[in-house]
Amino acid sequence: MNILILTNKMPYPPNDGGAIATMSMAVAFADAGNQVTILAMNTSKHFFDVARIPVELSKKIEFHGVYLNTDLSAGKALKNLLISSIPYNAQRFISEEFDKKIADLLKEKEYDIIQLEGIYVGPYIRTIRKHSKALVSMRAHNVEHEIWERTAGLAKGFKKIYLRNLAKRIKRFEISMINNYDVLVPITERDAKRFLDFGCRIPVHVAPTGINTANLKPGFENFDFPNLFHLGALDWAPNQEGLKWFFSKVWPLVRKEHPSLKFYLAGRNAPPYFSSMNIPNVVFLGEVENAHAFIRSKAIMIVPLLSGSGLRIKIIEGMALGKAIVTTGIGIEGINGEHKQNVMIADDAESFARAIHYLLEDNNRVINMGKQASEFIFRHYDNRKIIKSLITFYNQNLS
Repeated sequence: MNILILTNKMPYPPNDGGAIATMSMAVAFADAGNQVTILAMNTSKHFFDVARIPVELSKKIEFHGVYLNTDLSAGKALKNLLISSIPYNAQRFISEEFDKKIADLLKEKEYDIIQLEGIYVGPYIRTIRKHSKALVSMRAHNVEHEIWERTAGLAKGFKKIYLRNLAKRIKRFEISMINNYDVLVPITERDAKRFLDFGCRIPVHVAPTGINTANLKPGFENFDFPNLFHLGALDWAPNQEGLKWFFSKVWPLVRKEHPSLKFYLAGRNAPPYFSSMNIPNVVFLGEVENAHAFIRSKAIMIVPLLSGSGLRIKIIEGMALGKAIVTTGIGIEGINGEHKQNVMIADDAESFARAIHYLLEDNNRVINMGKQASEFIFRHYDNRKIIKSLITFYNQNLS
């Protein structure tokens, strides 16, 4: 099949959850014998020169990028709030140049599948329908408005009021478009149910973000015990909120029991709060050169998410690499991990600290949980199985 993937940010390098989700599926499509083209908004925030994509990858996948300045503007956000029916988050990704590039690609080549990566490329459906008869799939990385509802719940003052309003507008936008596509491909069963509750009437197929089992080999020995670590996009609001909560509420409780314990914080695009903070025994590393090597080198992965939606790709990767992980119910949402079997789950500061203490008591607990986590991910999130099932679903709906 000829597959065109449209996305609102360049998925290379795959160093955050959204990029990993898009890139891993594109590569899996190509490895399964399909011709794959990616058209991405090469945004000011996630810009990457297409010419620098590795040759071995560009031989598998044809990449196109259209530059778009998506920097946040308080003035534009206020103007949008007052006069536009489209939420500001969506309006930032509307581009005449991107629209024209879609039309050009559809005139040059006939595609069987056009896969939209998230709702912010949804408005381009009119141009797609005008120039193509391809099956249009909405791959929903999450239930977008839930991220903002949960973020608003943690905010205060005017910010809370604004975010609540934004969440309502995104929800209306998301639901209004849900039946404009031919098929819907959510990442979790939980999200699929939510979309059906919202009135989705098109065929639905759940396709989680998978892993390449040949590339992700777990390491159960030679890691630095004891220590804690976090790796994630530090410019993502749910990560910021969760880490601030962890350092203010949980970390003091942990250090009472383990005063010499160290916490290693790694991730890209860190705001000054993280890069310049002065918290005892917290080591800020910024963006690491080799994420998988970094994960293997540390003991216990901490993912303190209090908001967000969809599937946490870094948790999938961490479990696949054999890490014992402490996270929240929101963090493990959609993955169906089992508490004290393949993950530790805690939702308040005291229980989160106890979960960490439980693992620190015995290195064998960390190793055994990592083994259980790795086996669980390799059993349920093998990309080859996921893609085979999705291609079957696409073929059924093409007919």
